[in-house]
Amino acid sequence: MDELWIQSVGIDVGTSTTKMIVSRLRLGRMSSTFSLPRYQIVERQLLYASAVHPTPLIGADEIDAEGIGAILAAEYERAKISLSAIKSGAVIITGETASKKNAEQIVHLLAERSGDFVVATAGADLEGVLAGKGAGAQKRSLSIQGTVVNVDIGGGTANAAYFYRGKAIATVTFHVGGRLIRLDKRGMVQYVSPNIKSWLMAKKLQVQPGIQLTVEEIGEIAGEMVRDMLDYVTGRDRQESGLLVLGHQLRERIPVEELSVSGGVGQLMTDRPVHTMAQVSEYGDFGPMLGYALQQERKKGTYLLRWIDPEQTVRATVVGAGMQSTKISGSTVHIKPKLLPIRNIPILKLELTAEHLHDSSRLHSEVAAVYDMGQRLFERTTEIPFALSLSGIRYCSYQQLQRIADELTLPYRHQFADSPTMVVLCELDMAKALGQALELRCKGKPHIICIDQVRVEYGDYIDLGEPISGTIIPVVVKTLAFDEHTSIKGGTR
Repeated sequence: MDELWIQSVGIDVGTSTTKMIVSRLRLGRMSSTFSLPRYQIVERQLLYASAVHPTPLIGADEIDAEGIGAILAAEYERAKISLSAIKSGAVIITGETASKKNAEQIVHLLAERSGDFVVATAGADLEGVLAGKGAGAQKRSLSIQGTVVNVDIGGGTANAAYFYRGKAIATVTFHVGGRLIRLDKRGMVQYVSPNIKSWLMAKKLQVQPGIQLTVEEIGEIAGEMVRDMLDYVTGRDRQESGLLVLGHQLRERIPVEELSVSGGVGQLMTDRPVHTMAQVSEYGDFGPMLGYALQQERKKGTYLLRWIDPEQTVRATVVGAGMQSTKISGSTVHIKPKLLPIRNIPILKLELTAEHLHDSSRLHSEVAAVYDMGQRLFERTTEIPFALSLSGIRYCSYQQLQRIADELTLPYRHQFADSPTMVVLCELDMAKALGQALELRCKGKPHIICIDQVRVEYGDYIDLGEPISGTIIPVVVKTLAFDEHTSIKGGTR
């Protein structure tokens, strides 16, 4: 099996903290010499883990881009790695930070400053899955019979991901985090997140800025929050606890065999008592009390499951992002290496059926509808307007492939005349033949990039890295899902 190594970076900008890792990914050829080449990532090694930095903010609703840029520059220097050496990775804006007014701009800015090929992505569901992978829950689920759930608790949110036999089967996100209630050293409340006010009212808990809380009162709040979250995760009770859920609710109860807790609050789960206000407010919030409340529930054994220690706590998301987010394309590709890398291309999907392949008029109408949508969604630009994803095709004859090429090229050249490159993504191994057919018709206006083995959804963005060993392309699909009040092209959460 042929093999190659690439370096990857992971950056997590969270509600409370920002951190970075550098890892090595080994690519191995998984097919025989006599079949189409298929490459997978077969080994991941962690090379460098940064210090955990406080996330720099400007006021309450804006991320300090220059501050984060300075953190990354210093960490790259400490890691002794150049930006040009990075070929893959992820920038994750997590928790309440994703709702800041400049969050979308920040992820793209960080992608530009973080190496030749770094992906920017944010979203509670993806965040939970990456944290679960980084914490070891996915790997653990391969060795037991039941479901493993990892709950990653940071400053603003808790992201739960359920894994069964190595696959993520469900996710749910809670308004649970250390920075949701901020305190001074006397126990005076400085801030209460609007996201938990309805839950506090339902629990008849009096918490608002300007009032002073005792250690016992803070313990009661943390205990209620932790128990409601665990009741929901385990399916024990979902009535009152549902008020803490951010976004979609779980449709059914999932029996949980094992539970791990990662994130900054997970790191605070120790036997060290939290009995004084100095211990409670060590970080200016009630995070230590949340960690202590979780540890107490673990010791009580109230929930019928096994608590396990995660492989990573505060760095779980960034480890998962930096080591788990890359895919490989390389069975049949049509590329010009000088055009790569390219970043931040939105996805348009062209879903074709057998009827489209056998009826030229239906194929023509479907392509026209997708291109019209592309014109409405994306402004005229001299850059690549979108990547067109072809899905739904199980088999395609030579004649059908030529028909597809005909229908794709003429309207694209007319409607997107300023685009220098046309990017086409194929789920099946047909990219080389289709790319050649498109190139024959376009003659370099535009250039053609056509790659295979890539599955995407509406609202995703994609980055394509520099070719490795000729035709192997590192690909990361980006799910940009911010707070519902933040308008972006990629969708909402």
